[in-house]
Amino acid sequence: MKSFGDNLKNLRKLNKINQKDFAEKMGTTQQRVSEWECNKVEPSLYNVIKIIKVLGTSFDELTDGIYETIGE
Repeated sequence: MKSFGDNLKNLRKLNKINQKDFAEKMGTTQQRVSEWECNKVEPSLYNVIKIIKVLGTSFDELTDGIYETIGE
């Protein structure tokens, strides 16, 4: 079962960006990126849109596989 954090981490690594550099591009802290990737905190819709732009990905790719867990 995938999570948003798993997808974010995988996409970030595919783009060869470390957490610190990604946080700078996002205008947030490395700690916040870690919280997203560990599923401790969910990013706001604003940040989800920004993640998509920074990583050059799509909403579908960012959320791939996490729909199965909704409503269970």
